[in-house]
Amino acid sequence: MGESVSLTGRTAVVTGAGAGLGRSEALALAAAGAAVVVNDMGDAAHVVAEEIVAAGGQAIAVTGDVSDWSLGGRLVDESVKAFGSFDILVNNAGIIRDKMIFNLTESDWDDVIRVHLKGHAATSHAAAVHWRAASKETGGPVYGRVINTSSEAFLFGSAGQPNYSAAKAGITALTLSTSQGLSRYGVTANAICPRARTAMTAEAFGDADSATTGLDGLAPERVGTLVSYLASPASHEINGQVFVVYGKMVALMASPKVENRFDAAGSAFTVEELDQQLSSYFTGRGQYENYAAYSVAELEKAALAID
Repeated sequence: MGESVSLTGRTAVVTGAGAGLGRSEALALAAAGAAVVVNDMGDAAHVVAEEIVAAGGQAIAVTGDVSDWSLGGRLVDESVKAFGSFDILVNNAGIIRDKMIFNLTESDWDDVIRVHLKGHAATSHAAAVHWRAASKETGGPVYGRVINTSSEAFLFGSAGQPNYSAAKAGITALTLSTSQGLSRYGVTANAICPRARTAMTAEAFGDADSATTGLDGLAPERVGTLVSYLASPASHEINGQVFVVYGKMVALMASPKVENRFDAAGSAFTVEELDQQLSSYFTGRGQYENYAAYSVAELEKAALAID
């Protein structure tokens, strides 16, 4: 307790920040005092940057496709050039190509993996190169925050999103690797699994309830608040974590646990012995008693019970 949640003097890069969740995250970071490099594919990036400046903040727009590996370095360079530092990376950019596995095309797979997973990797690589060099130059830790966007789809394995679910699982693993690889330099990396009502999720969540008063339970601003906190000095001991966030809730996910262990009687299993041990163990097991974290669905009622 007592560490600052202010981002004054810090510079943040937010990808996919021209609309929806990324825009809300960029606005939240700016409101906390950060200068923001707003990235998106087109003119929307300039609109959001202008919105931040009009509100009294600092921002520039850098357009480009995050799956272009060189964009990561350009985002870092433009951040330092415009504002003198690069401190925070928020990876948000993404697309969807929802199909059941039997309808999935090669391009459906490649496009989603390219934008989500490669896009996160490209910017994370550039950020890591910058922070590692800065730490070596000063001989001590630097200020660095990575906030990646995963999804409950990776926790459930959404049937209609094999490409998206796989990309988000990869992003979670990338986050863990980044957190371990950069912690020695003072950098933290965490992942969020947000629910937010945006253009990309319109089919999943629909429109807000017209009877709802106040802030919509799935408003992207709710996610922006957590991102602003994770970007702040106050979060310095939070690293390699995965959060589910929406409504009035932030839920910290636990790491997977070993449910059971099966050992061979001798030096190696035979197929017959595996049959004897495993088949009986799984007899009558329910459809949802598997690796998918269906218990997360139990959070929904309380999380969205907005007064």
